[in-house]
Amino acid sequence: MARRFHDPEELLPPASLVKRLLAMLYDGLICIAVLLVVTWAYTLVAAWITGFDRYAELAEKGQLNTDPLLTSVLFVTLYLFFGYFWTRTGQTLGMQVWRIRVENANGTSITWVQALLRYMMGWLSWAPLGLGYLWMIWDSEKRTWTDRFSESRVVSLVKDTPQ
Repeated sequence: MARRFHDPEELLPPASLVKRLLAMLYDGLICIAVLLVVTWAYTLVAAWITGFDRYAELAEKGQLNTDPLLTSVLFVTLYLFFGYFWTRTGQTLGMQVWRIRVENANGTSITWVQALLRYMMGWLSWAPLGLGYLWMIWDSEKRTWTDRFSESRVVSLVKDTPQ
């Protein structure tokens, strides 16, 4: 069920590119910590299943340098991280610090499908040197590719707006 952040008639200003990038930087540091913990847990489970001696041998030979299962687990972990925050409160920890929020045009929280679309387009937006985010400079509604693709928007919260 969607959470209502504010009345549909209330229009909050779009978040600036600088605030978005700073929130991404902040969240990036948190994501590194999350990925380290998940990689540690994955390694322990994989070593236990394979056998600790055999796993150490594979690691020394460099045969664990590319593990598609680990890559997939980390990719899904990041989606769950962002999806959880975006669908519940509309804000990751970095977004809370910079007082911005992702929401639908009517002031409600986004769905898990919208979160998936934002997440996937977020990766694609960085591929052409961040053009997907720089796009908001030329967009009349100040929306990025992730905003457009997921039919959501990132707004700036004024001081009296509850987070």
